[in-house]
Amino acid sequence: MASEHSAAQVLVASNRGPVSYTLREDGSLDAKRGGGGLVSGLSAIGPDAGAVWVCAALGDGDREAARRAGAGHLDPGDTGGQLVRMLDIAPEVFDAAYNGIANSVLWFVHHLLYQTPLEPVFGPEFRAQWGAYQAYNAAFADALAQEAADGAAVLIQDYHLALVPGLLRERRPDLRIGHFSHTPWAPPDYYRLLPDDVAASVLRGILGGDRAAFLTERWALAFADCAAAVLGAEVVRDGARLSVRFDGRETRLGVHGLGADADFLLQRSRAADVDERLTALRAQIGPGRRTVVRVDRTELSKNIVRGLLAYRRLLETHPEWRERVVHIAFAYPSRQDLAVYRDYTEQVRRVADGINAEYGTAGWQPVALHVKDDFARSLAAYRLADVALVNPIRDGMNLVAKEVPVVSERGCALVLSREAGAYAELGEAALVVNPYDIEATARALHEALSMGDGERAERTKRLVAAATALPPAQWFLAQLRELTEA
Repeated sequence: MASEHSAAQVLVASNRGPVSYTLREDGSLDAKRGGGGLVSGLSAIGPDAGAVWVCAALGDGDREAARRAGAGHLDPGDTGGQLVRMLDIAPEVFDAAYNGIANSVLWFVHHLLYQTPLEPVFGPEFRAQWGAYQAYNAAFADALAQEAADGAAVLIQDYHLALVPGLLRERRPDLRIGHFSHTPWAPPDYYRLLPDDVAASVLRGILGGDRAAFLTERWALAFADCAAAVLGAEVVRDGARLSVRFDGRETRLGVHGLGADADFLLQRSRAADVDERLTALRAQIGPGRRTVVRVDRTELSKNIVRGLLAYRRLLETHPEWRERVVHIAFAYPSRQDLAVYRDYTEQVRRVADGINAEYGTAGWQPVALHVKDDFARSLAAYRLADVALVNPIRDGMNLVAKEVPVVSERGCALVLSREAGAYAELGEAALVVNPYDIEATARALHEALSMGDGERAERTKRLVAAATALPPAQWFLAQLRELTEA
């Protein structure tokens, strides 16, 4: 049953919360606030909504903050006034659930990343990790059940918490429960790589909600197809309305394409620290040269290596671009606690170094690779971009594709993978590529670099309009409205 804190009419659940903590040597805690769509959305509904955010402690500082809070909320002074309950889940359980299942299984399935002759292998280790994932999801369901007021609306985020809607439904059938997937959703044949019981459990978990939402219609339809193939669920299409009927319940499916926050980006990109980095980048590039910009984390789905190979092919087939263009490639290390990600980061370095060794001259470095995360430097690169290269193997959305056109000072051409969720909204104004085809990507880069000012400006205008159609606060509020008004 609900606890003494049961006042929340709106609740959000996500693995990562809006604040993180570092433990100082003197035992005090240093709080650092984050941003993003959920923060913007909760701010937009106002303090009177009684909103609570439930999240997990991610490190030692977070765990200490969670222990000091007990079963209560973090100090509102640390969270900007937001009510946050941070869960102190045992580190070994968290690691098995987060790294073992969420990032090494569910992420790989939805991004179609397995090398199937060798992986996946679902044996005893996987079963132990799956047990941890179930326990991790149950901890969230318990906390949400305790925090929620009667009939409250609960918005659960992403593949980390796929079981929570069903678990929470068992505990609190009075609640309005929604789940949002920030990743793609795998088609049935690939999804069924998962053990049968696990594939069914994930679907049942999400279908425990009143609503399941996705970034594009493509991912929503794939989910529906999986529900039909794995569970035998009924998929109902009534005009634009799509829902899944299963086990005596109906779960509506929705689409909310998260957009760029233009106001924030334009203001932040003109700050002094961005200007400083812009000056440094211009010095590194040299006068009069065009720029091809990419900004990614070194996640396996981002396809950075093939992007570099396509750029090398451009220099090989169009020697007129040598010494006239620089590829600014930001590849910020991600998930370096997993060996496969460390190896991929090193491969990115090797390919970039190889291009510079093969084509570089005394006055020109073809690839400017940066691997230290620096948001201000990313925004400086956005401002400089003549061409943005966004070529993921598969991506739920890809906000970089939406952000660069907003910030680019001269307007930019977008070379975009058809496998990015952003393709659904930006495809008509972009140069669209098959992410596996480096020859075609090289041709698209040449076309983008050769594009006349008028065409580039017209395409940029269309890109910006589509990219900013549903900014973060409105994206969140649209989900909440659809969940509560049904």
